[in-house]
Amino acid sequence: MERKHKRLATRWAAGVAGAVFAILTATAIVLVRVALPSGVNDAGATVDAGQRSAVRTALELIPFAGIAFLWFMGALREQGGEREDKFVSTVFLGSGLVFVATLFGAAAAAWSVIDEGAQGSSFGRDVAYALLTTYAMRMAAVFVITTSTIGHRLGVLPRPLTVVGYLAGLTLLVVGASVPWSELVFPAWVLVLSLNILWGRHPAGSQPATST
Repeated sequence: MERKHKRLATRWAAGVAGAVFAILTATAIVLVRVALPSGVNDAGATVDAGQRSAVRTALELIPFAGIAFLWFMGALREQGGEREDKFVSTVFLGSGLVFVATLFGAAAAAWSVIDEGAQGSSFGRDVAYALLTTYAMRMAAVFVITTSTIGHRLGVLPRPLTVVGYLAGLTLLVVGASVPWSELVFPAWVLVLSLNILWGRHPAGSQPATST
């Protein structure tokens, strides 16, 4: 009974943490995209007070989003137990950690948009967009694909969600910075997975309940 309650609590934690990450990250991406719509293509543009305020709000959300993602990732891995594939799980863990590190790096670079003049803001904007759209999203793609692979091998993800996961991962891996707003694919996928968990299905890596 205690083990069952622990599993339910961990599953609930994974669902809530994933939903929090998805909402915070999507909000931050929208704020940055609206404030700095041109990204690296408008390097000489100045940034006004309203844009700085939007970027500041987005950057203040990023640390909490990162913490929620780490919690989400840990709760998912806990569900795998002894059945997890060590190789795939290592890629799962590594891609998740690198994603968070790169996300924080992009946020740190974006601070120059707030603190410096037009030249510094242009440099910070270029670096922030490169880290987010080129590197962080590639790591997100690996995370999505490995999570979907774990769920498929253990038979704990609905087939449509597994297919959606592979499609989302390939989109993030191939599209990158070439399609604006494509970064929203990752938080959208995390939100869908989290809702699936909260509605009672087993998250990726979990063990189906067995009768005794």
